[in-house]
Amino acid sequence: MTSPMLAKGQNVPLPDDVVRIDVVIGWTESDIEVDASALLLGADGKVASDGDFVFYNQPESPDGSVRFLGTSATGEGTQARIAIELSEVPHNVHTVALVGSVGTRTFGDLGKLALRVVDAAGHSLAEYVTADATTESAFVFGEVYRRGSAWKIRAVGQGWESGLAGLATDFGVEVDDDDAEPETADGQLDAGPSDDEPATPVQVESESVAPPDSVREKRVGAAVRPIVPNRGVRTAKRVLKKAKPIEFKLAESETWQPAPLFSVVGTGEEQERRATSALIATMQAVRPFARAVCARMGAPAGAFEGYVEVQYERGDSKVVPDAVLEMARGGRVWTALLEVKTGNGKLRRDQLESYLDVARKKKYDAVVSLSNDVPAGPGELPVEVDRRKLAKVALRHLSWSEVAHEARMLLAHGGIDNDLQAWLLSEFVRYLDHPRSGATEFVDMGRHWVAVRDAVTAGILRAGDQKALSVADKWASLSRHLALRLTAELGVTVKHILPRRHHCDPAARSAAFVERLAADGTFEAMLRIPDTAGDLVVVADLRTNSHQQDSLPHHSRRAE
Repeated sequence: MTSPMLAKGQNVPLPDDVVRIDVVIGWTESDIEVDASALLLGADGKVASDGDFVFYNQPESPDGSVRFLGTSATGEGTQARIAIELSEVPHNVHTVALVGSVGTRTFGDLGKLALRVVDAAGHSLAEYVTADATTESAFVFGEVYRRGSAWKIRAVGQGWESGLAGLATDFGVEVDDDDAEPETADGQLDAGPSDDEPATPVQVESESVAPPDSVREKRVGAAVRPIVPNRGVRTAKRVLKKAKPIEFKLAESETWQPAPLFSVVGTGEEQERRATSALIATMQAVRPFARAVCARMGAPAGAFEGYVEVQYERGDSKVVPDAVLEMARGGRVWTALLEVKTGNGKLRRDQLESYLDVARKKKYDAVVSLSNDVPAGPGELPVEVDRRKLAKVALRHLSWSEVAHEARMLLAHGGIDNDLQAWLLSEFVRYLDHPRSGATEFVDMGRHWVAVRDAVTAGILRAGDQKALSVADKWASLSRHLALRLTAELGVTVKHILPRRHHCDPAARSAAFVERLAADGTFEAMLRIPDTAGDLVVVADLRTNSHQQDSLPHHSRRAE
């Protein structure tokens, strides 16, 4: 299904059966950070309260209907996601404005900007692409709005030069960005509530209860915490700190190895259970890691809890997913069922569909598969399921490669300021790196690799060969894995460059790869690394059993 391409000002209705959408804001210049946000507006075009401003410091609306999911790298650059539960948006909210903002640069520096709306299954519903921005530092890409009992999406394309704070103020948000930002006890900027606190300050029910400028207290469970008057929303970001890794200095020889935290003993189902436990325990202890992994699943930022091997009734049988993941913020809990495979274990359609049935019955948000399958493109699934089962439950896939990528990014480039958490996460990476963990970042080129290679060597491979198409998918996966690994190593977003049509059409992408393979016996991948003289081109020549790397000058880049 091809989604409609919207022009500025154009609108399109959303399907009646769609109750949840993800709004994806994408850009190609990955060295510039764009922050996505949303404003829940009434009929007057203003927010009802500061809590209706959803962004990085306040990632969820008070009712949980709109959530900021964070940013991630893609084959074309970088994207930020916002999730909207259409059925839960309050009736007094007429419009959800979809906004992007930059800190020290302008949108004119970004080139092409894209807004894409997808359903729970990842299928595109509408798209708006623009390159008209100039000096703006905040930009309303589009809006999702009510029309009677239905919802529509409109492309807006309007910019502000006053940044996120100025844009938010124009929509009725009270912004409090003082020159001297208050700091927490550990020296970090006080950028908003913690994950397990409400996203908005608690308001006084009656003005006669206490003077507006007094400090009040509210009892939460057995704890008492002070509530200060609402001084407005702070748009200043947290300052990331980097922990110092624990060093072992007393070993008498390099052969002495510190004891591993996670055991790698076991195969088959035991291996899967150990890998699942290691992942869940690490996410439980290292909250920035849990936040990063769950953001890839479409979850909001919040307090994470994970449970293993929970049993559910499904007819006369029992369904036992490997884990149940929950992320809580304010009064809302996001829940997903997790199915894990290690080694050469393959995901099964019937198993995923049974989890989707359970998730729908329990009104959970998602089913997540985790395996060594590295999808060739973001959002692609290694197993196709009945689309009717995705009407109310999202199906997401993660590879162990992506899990390892998030861990390495946090360890190498900041985000963890606790030494013990840094050691726990490094032990988890050490576990993943062990060949017996079963969590291989990229397994191999598939069972048809030898046959295809021999056909290339003999000069008998033909375009359209089904085995070659399978190998071509593996090459695309390997290229994406390489981009992820370089991103974690270098600390900048490395992109696997493909023609735009190949991002939207995996079949056309594989066919193009095989056509070249049949013609000259080579696979090619182009990687774009920021602040380098040219693109890195990796060529695998199956005729000579070799590979080579070249660097193209930027003016020689192919059209994307």
